[in-house]
Amino acid sequence: MIYRGHVKNGTIVLEDDVALPEGTPVKIEPLEVSDAANESAVPTLYERFQNVIGKVTDLPADFAEQHDHYIHGTPKK
Repeated sequence: MIYRGHVKNGTIVLEDDVALPEGTPVKIEPLEVSDAANESAVPTLYERFQNVIGKVTDLPADFAEQHDHYIHGTPKK
């Protein structure tokens, strides 16, 4: 029979409250974790855009509110 569990503080913790008799021989085989399940494989927004963050320094103070005006020429709101 195969039991599933995880490591917690260096100890194997079995799921579903499985209680094996003391001294039962076991075989431990770590499972491969896919990249999708590995959070560190997904870059953060900062990591994705760090090469452009802070590059533009001469924007108008109201650029965030009036970006349509500055980019597309629409009237200011």
